[in-house]
Amino acid sequence: MTRMHKESHLVSRIGWLRAAVLGANDGIVSTASLIVGVASASAATSEVLVAGVAGLVAGAMSMAAGEYVSVSSQADTENADLARERAELASQPAFEREELAQIYVKRGLEVGLARQVADQLMAKDALGAHAHDELGISEITAARPIQAALTSAATFSVGAALPLLMVLVSPASMLVWTVSAASLVFLALLGAVGARAGGANVMKATARVTFWGAFAMALTAGIGALVGTAV
Repeated sequence: MTRMHKESHLVSRIGWLRAAVLGANDGIVSTASLIVGVASASAATSEVLVAGVAGLVAGAMSMAAGEYVSVSSQADTENADLARERAELASQPAFEREELAQIYVKRGLEVGLARQVADQLMAKDALGAHAHDELGISEITAARPIQAALTSAATFSVGAALPLLMVLVSPASMLVWTVSAASLVFLALLGAVGARAGGANVMKATARVTFWGAFAMALTAGIGALVGTAV
C-alpha cells in the first residue's frame, strides 16, 4: 500500500510574504532615512522624533492604500478574465475543450490523452481548469487586496518603529550614526528572515537589502546636511 505524505511548498506563502517583506523593508528604510536626513540638518532630537512618528503614520497609511489599490487592480483583471472565460465556455464549449487539450499537448501529452484529460477536468470544473491552466490563476496566487493592505501597513509600522526606538535611546551627538548602524542591522535581519521564510539564498538576500538600505540612508543624510547648511 502506497503511503501518502504531506508536502508544504513555500510558494503558498508568496501572497503575504511579499507584502510583509516590502512593508517592513520600506518601514525601516524610509523612516531611518527620514530620521537621518532631518538629524543631519542639525534638528533637535524632539523635532527628529516628531518627523519620524509622522513618517511612520503617513507611511503605514500610504502602504495600506497603495497595496489595496494595486492588488485590487490585479483582482479586477483576474475577475474580468474569469468572466470572459465563463462566457466562452457557455458559447463555444468544443473550442474551449480543444484549447485546453492543446495546452496539455504542449506540455508533453499525446493528443488523445490530452483530450481525455481536458474532458475529465472540464466535467468536474470547467472554469477552474481553464483558470488554472490557461489563465494561470490559482488559489495560491489569487489577488487578496485586504490581506495585502493589512499586512503591509502592520509590517511597515513594525519596521518604522525600530529606527524610532533608536532615537529614544541614542545620545543626540551620535543619533545619525546610531540610527544608521542599527537600521542596517535590522535590514540584514529582515533580509535573512525573509529569505529563510521564502526558501531563498540568505546571504544574497541579506546583502541586497542591506546595500540598498545603506545607499538610501547615505543619500538622504547627504541631502539633509546640504539643506541644513543652506538654511
